[in-house]
Amino acid sequence: MAAITLVATATAALGIATPQAAAAPARDPILFVHGWQGSASNWDYMWGRFLGAGYSVREIARFSYDSSQSNEDIALEVKSQVDALRAKTGAAKVDIITHSMGGLNSRWYLKNLGGLGSVDDWVSIGGPNHGTEVANGCLDVSCVEMRPGSAFLTDLNSTDETPGQVNYGTWWSPCDEIINPDESTILSGAANTRTLCLGHLSLLASATVFEGVRDFVK
Repeated sequence: MAAITLVATATAALGIATPQAAAAPARDPILFVHGWQGSASNWDYMWGRFLGAGYSVREIARFSYDSSQSNEDIALEVKSQVDALRAKTGAAKVDIITHSMGGLNSRWYLKNLGGLGSVDDWVSIGGPNHGTEVANGCLDVSCVEMRPGSAFLTDLNSTDETPGQVNYGTWWSPCDEIINPDESTILSGAANTRTLCLGHLSLLASATVFEGVRDFVK
């Protein structure tokens, strides 16, 4: 014990800093996940608004992925992004904000890839959570998965649409030209918000939607 005390005293006298545990962030960092045929740039408006609300570039992350592949494969990328954001910030959990198909692959991550313990709040904006008839017109693997009644959606929505202790929130528009039926976004067990008459991409550039999402993940 005396030897330890002497080492500590000498270290302090020499001005040598002792390692300190990284402080946990004051709030959850945010991962943005875009939708089918989208990219990280789809989040430009919300990205700027969150920075304006006091978030730093260290606290928010976005990425682009190949949306033609299966949502199960994309979910692996979501997991990697969540793990990287947690490691960078020291956060125990992150919040995930999604648009369109991003809601499906991130939900797969939550349900099947151990994400429930790493996510606090999850948001779906205009997500085809129960499918969209628009997907009947495209042939990508991911499009087939977005068709109403698909095996993928049946599996994803089975048992519990909002599992775990995650806070789930959705925003859906009665005028969404891509999500048909519009109510497909609604999830049992989530806080479901109907927006004004907004198009599918316009949901991402709406001040009202941003403010609601910001307050939900706050």
